[in-house]
Amino acid sequence: MEQIKESIEETHFLISSIRNEISKELVGQEKLVDSLLTGLLTGGHVLVEGVPGLAKTSAIKALASVVKAKFKRIQFTPDLLPADLTGTEIYRPKTSDFITRKGPLFNNIILADEINRAPSKVQSALLEAMEEKQVTIGDRTFSLPAPFLVLATQNPIEQEGTYPLPEAQVDRFMLKVLVDYPDKTQELEILKKNSFQKPVELKAVIDCDQLVAMGELIDQVYVDEKLKEYIVDLVFSTRQPQKYGIDVAEYIDYGASPRATIFLAKAARVNAFLSGRAYVTPQDIKLVGPDVLRHRIILSFEAEAEDVSCDDIIQAVFDSVEVP
Repeated sequence: MEQIKESIEETHFLISSIRNEISKELVGQEKLVDSLLTGLLTGGHVLVEGVPGLAKTSAIKALASVVKAKFKRIQFTPDLLPADLTGTEIYRPKTSDFITRKGPLFNNIILADEINRAPSKVQSALLEAMEEKQVTIGDRTFSLPAPFLVLATQNPIEQEGTYPLPEAQVDRFMLKVLVDYPDKTQELEILKKNSFQKPVELKAVIDCDQLVAMGELIDQVYVDEKLKEYIVDLVFSTRQPQKYGIDVAEYIDYGASPRATIFLAKAARVNAFLSGRAYVTPQDIKLVGPDVLRHRIILSFEAEAEDVSCDDIIQAVFDSVEVP
């Protein structure tokens, strides 16, 4: 444990450097930055949701700027085709053969901007690549580069002209982060930074090898057996709430999948790492829990009729399941 703690302290300056660089461009949004770092350090894809103008895209671009990796932004639109993401085969008349032109997915960090603006075929092409880490072009299959991370943004589904992601596909995202409006002080700082100061160019402070090393270190962060049982209880309570004395069964059609159990443990380890600790506490699990669970609980008609949200159910779960 002491060895792991020393290693975490030695590498923590890189996390501080990343945060300092991002703060040159981004005001506030510390939780969003930590969620994006969680995805970056674990290779887990992140879905960021919020109304337009809340710096979702700026935050992801800032994160990509501080990493020495190949980055590509894809603007999702209704006329986008799957081949626009994966690539295609092009026929050459002179040589009577085909050449493969790889698409923008062949980069390390992908910003899928406004993912719910594209039709289901395009969404499926991206989400398949996220799951399999490979794409098929013609009759050939190509592995995607490592690390491969998708950071997607979307506007709330009640906005006009959107194609909501199916629940089974949303489940492939490790985290779903909700971005809210800044407070008055932060908005004043945003105004000063964007209207009265010169733009700042961010420097790359970490490379892919260092990310891999950090990921291996995070895998060594200690999780007690009781906390593992606590994570399983939290996930099971979304499937069988009555067994845990939680009166929300009528509001849930389907509880969280086993991916939630895996990602909850991973995200809790990263939260401990970002806090400079070599062990996970119940508070780590509580902090990352909503982002891991909110897109994995499918609500019933009764929940929609009574305006009960996933976050309301998650709060009831964390209030009711006994903390070890």
